[in-house]
Amino acid sequence: MDNTNNQQNQLNIEISEEMAEGEYANLAIITHSHAEFVIDFVNVMPGTPKSRVKSRIILTPQHAKRFMKALIENIDRFEEVNGDIKDLEEIQVPMNFGGPAAQA
Repeated sequence: MDNTNNQQNQLNIEISEEMAEGEYANLAIITHSHAEFVIDFVNVMPGTPKSRVKSRIILTPQHAKRFMKALIENIDRFEEVNGDIKDLEEIQVPMNFGGPAAQA
C-alpha cells in the first residue's frame, strides 16, 4: 500500500485549550426538522430554577445517523471492558444529588 496516499487522506484536527477543557452536560434536548437535527447540551443543577444551554450541535440527518451509530459502537466497546451501564431509571438518584436541600 502506498503511504503517500494515506498521508493525503489524513485529517489534521486542532483543538484550542479552552475547547479541550470541555463542558459538562447532564441533559441533551434533541429536535429536528426535515433538513437538520439540533442537539442542545444542558447542565441542569438541582435547586436552580434556570439552566443554560452549554453547547448546540447542528447535524444533517445523515450525520446524525452516523453519530448515533458511532455512539452505539463506542458504548458497546465501553461495556465490553467495564460492564453494563445502568440506565438512570434503574438507579434511584436523590434530587439533591447528596448536597444540601434547596431552600427558597
